[in-house]
Amino acid sequence: MLDIQFLRQNADRVKAAISKKKFTCDVDAVLELDQKRRAAVTETEQLRAKQNAANQEMRELKKGSPEFLEKVKEMKALSAQVKDLEANTKEIDVAWKEAMLTIPNIPDESVPVGKTEDDNVDLGGWEPESFRKSFEYKPHWDIPGLSKYLEFDRGVKVTGAGFPFYRGPIGRLSRALVQFLLDEATELGYEEIQPPLLVNADSATATGQLPDKEGQMYHVTGDDLYLIPTAEVPVTNYYRDEILAESDLPIKNCAYTPCFRREAGSWGKHVRGLNRLHQFDKVELVKWVRPEESMDELESLKENAEHMLKKLELPYRVLQICSGDIGFPHSKQYDLEVWAAGQDRWLEVSSCSNFTDFQARRAGIRYRNKEGKVVQVHTLNGSALGLSRTIAAILENYYLGENRVQVPDVLRDRMKTDVVEFV
Repeated sequence: MLDIQFLRQNADRVKAAISKKKFTCDVDAVLELDQKRRAAVTETEQLRAKQNAANQEMRELKKGSPEFLEKVKEMKALSAQVKDLEANTKEIDVAWKEAMLTIPNIPDESVPVGKTEDDNVDLGGWEPESFRKSFEYKPHWDIPGLSKYLEFDRGVKVTGAGFPFYRGPIGRLSRALVQFLLDEATELGYEEIQPPLLVNADSATATGQLPDKEGQMYHVTGDDLYLIPTAEVPVTNYYRDEILAESDLPIKNCAYTPCFRREAGSWGKHVRGLNRLHQFDKVELVKWVRPEESMDELESLKENAEHMLKKLELPYRVLQICSGDIGFPHSKQYDLEVWAAGQDRWLEVSSCSNFTDFQARRAGIRYRNKEGKVVQVHTLNGSALGLSRTIAAILENYYLGENRVQVPDVLRDRMKTDVVEFV
């Protein structure tokens, strides 16, 4: 949520900034509601003051006197007016808050202007010296024997499309990756946290999933709870409605969770296999930081995610996401895409984002600075990494031929093998 004072004073700037994103909202309608809300509050306060004054006058009159009885009538009329005004003010306030939730965060000035993902800026990447440029790679779904251990058909039977079973070596690879990523994250200074997998509507609203992405979330209607689309939601809300100490900042957490998204996919190779699932695992990094440090913390967050890919020796590139492609609550965003050699394409495995004070304002997360003033923190999060596509990249880039895949060096102790054979 934007600061209403900032919106009042910079309406044209906000409109221009929003026009660079893919979202639309009626800023003028929000400001009109804000004006009505302030006017209603002022009128209610003035009437309450008049009511208090009449009450004081009545105390000084003799009970039962004509003047007293007249003042009683006046008090009843004022009380009814105040009650009506309070109800009207509450109605306007609810409408104003709902309208404020429709305004996206504005992109940082350093964000490249563009309309679609084609306008994202390729910042280059990295590949290990040992990467084989000439080899007959295969898409992971075509690796002989893999379908026995990565079972989509039974997932469809049990749940539906996008919910595969991981068996044997693929299950062990997934577990080894989780342990590796969490161990690396804690070495980088993140504290591990295990959050709930369901959140309430207030939590989803605080991080910007609601009302923007309601159609992409699985809703447990009986309890009015939502399955998390990412650990960002419960972890960020850990400090909802709290005032932090400045000395504790920055706070850095990491969390492993399954994630659930209903996002509709299309047919084709780009969504085949592990490329797009409705249930997938992720290790997420979340930060709460001082406003003046948040852009530097974003660069550090991106480097942390890159660190994981380098340790896994997977070729990757970094994209700076343009204004038309960044998300609703985002101010600045980088995506890390890993090279899937068998598909001859890039797969996103991490999105590192700075939300500035947008989420914190919705969530009521603040800190008390050295001057004693209570101000909003800035929140950031990034995947390190998304497991399903990382597994796809390992299977394809480390493919040895036939039904054999080499295990990355950093996972061999956990996997207890150098090579996996799908037999």
